Amino acid sequence: MSGQARIIALAGKGGVGKTSVSAAIVRLLVQQHPDARILAIDADPAVGLATALGVTVRETLDDIRKSMASSSTKTQTDELLSEARFRLFDAMCETRGFAFLAIGRPETAGCYCTVNGYLKEVISLLAGDFDYVVIDGEAGIEQINRRVMERVTHLLLVTDQSRKGYQVVGTIKRVADELVMYEKCGVIINRATRPELVTDPEIAGAPVLAVIGADAQQAKNDVQGKSVFDLSDDSNVIKGAWQALSKIKL
Repeated sequence: MSGQARIIALAGKGGVGKTSVSAAIVRLLVQQHPDARILAIDADPAVGLATALGVTVRETLDDIRKSMASSSTKTQTDELLSEARFRLFDAMCETRGFAFLAIGRPETAGCYCTVNGYLKEVISLLAGDFDYVVIDGEAGIEQINRRVMERVTHLLLVTDQSRKGYQVVGTIKRVADELVMYEKCGVIINRATRPELVTDPEIAGAPVLAVIGADAQQAKNDVQGKSVFDLSDDSNVIKGAWQALSKIKL
């Protein structure tokens, strides 16, 4: 492939299965585009995407950031990023047709501002080296609000059938309209207990791309610590992710 990278970011409130959908999208991209360069970024400090994709993380973005900050005499951000580029590629896990990078979990409690700011630059830095970048964002609106996802091309908002989930999607969409230069945006309703009751063609002005029913197969997979690559093609999350990608033309 050539041209601009497709940067696909998933956002939504916690507990809606955003990581499972992210992993399903990575799997489908690998299957449908075997010659493409694909990068999965776990931007959620909860670090769930690695497990969902069957990846063992050796070094995280925060590990690199702290190491660079403590050992380098360079003070300019562009100089640090230029040097970090080589470390980033070393830190990436490459398996099953995709590369993987985790943001990591800072050792100290509190704000993730520093590593989020670094992630924003890393997304721009790496985008030209990949055809597809899939970002499993942290729960809530923080990374959108801080413009971490500023250069996203496809914004996928994940929710469940709850009113709270819809409200969070609406908030993220409103903020993204002001701060994110996305090309396309859509909503995925996941873990729907009554999919037949979902009749809204759009939520918060974004089209509903897929309604994914509760997935017993995927839940069993989680309990057993298996990856999304162990799911059958007819699992709800795989079928739903495929529908979403088709509708948003990915």
